[in-house]
Amino acid sequence: MAYVQVEADDQHLEEGPEGLQFKSFLGADASANGVSNPPRPAGVGNTDRRYLSDESNRPKGGGSFWTIEYYQPYFDVDTQTVIKRCYTTLIPTQASTYIATHLNPPDLYGPFWTLTTLVFALFLSSSLGASIAKYLSEGDKPYDYNFQLLSIAVTMVYAYGLALPVLVWLALRYIGVGEWSVIEAISIWGYSQFVWIPVAVLCVIPVPILRWVLVAVAFGISGWFIGANVYPILASAEAKATRLLIIILAAIHLGIAISFKVLFFSYYVVDKIGGDIPLPGGDAGTGNSTVPRWL
Repeated sequence: MAYVQVEADDQHLEEGPEGLQFKSFLGADASANGVSNPPRPAGVGNTDRRYLSDESNRPKGGGSFWTIEYYQPYFDVDTQTVIKRCYTTLIPTQASTYIATHLNPPDLYGPFWTLTTLVFALFLSSSLGASIAKYLSEGDKPYDYNFQLLSIAVTMVYAYGLALPVLVWLALRYIGVGEWSVIEAISIWGYSQFVWIPVAVLCVIPVPILRWVLVAVAFGISGWFIGANVYPILASAEAKATRLLIIILAAIHLGIAISFKVLFFSYYVVDKIGGDIPLPGGDAGTGNSTVPRWL
């Protein structure tokens, strides 16, 4: 076995860290202009959204897009934050800054429970109101609960609160607006439905005009909230025609509001009008004793 003597280069060892040189990997143009960060592409990222530039605040989960681990951080939110995000949607002045101020970072826990609570609020309030109308009309007959309304509520609420924002996000991705995440879209639509929960409870009151007013208020508050958060994203697209999508979204929102009123809050009371009045050509014992009155 042979040994080779290697002499240490004392001259280079004594240089220490002063002999190190650092190279910047920024573009030559950016360095020449004194720009520390390269410019962002056109789109929503150029607006003052704050949380888009702070990547450390965005939750990141393990796994791919199709795994449960990927979405787990979006359910890691405390109850106080969810409650604050819910009642803030009722304040119209907070709608335009909701994403940057309150939805940082976005979550899926609040939208999921908001939509689920709305499903049961619609079914229970509709069943209670219908049973009251049945009792006032025919007190001696029991009310048969219509569990088909529950399946209708599930389909409508989850389709509007989950499927529609995903479709809107896909459409925006297709036309080039790619910095708006699908989690933000679901959060906006999910939290916007919170106003319908107290409205559903109050619509048990058997006053027709009050129900229409409540539905109109819920339609206006939730519609303004969605529009204030979605329209700036549509306006950031290069194609000006993209802004017309807000009209389609408004029409869908109006259809949902009318469907809620017709399907869940249109039960009525049957009142008697005087005594039994026999109808012409009818039996003597048959009379026009009742007339429906819509609530």
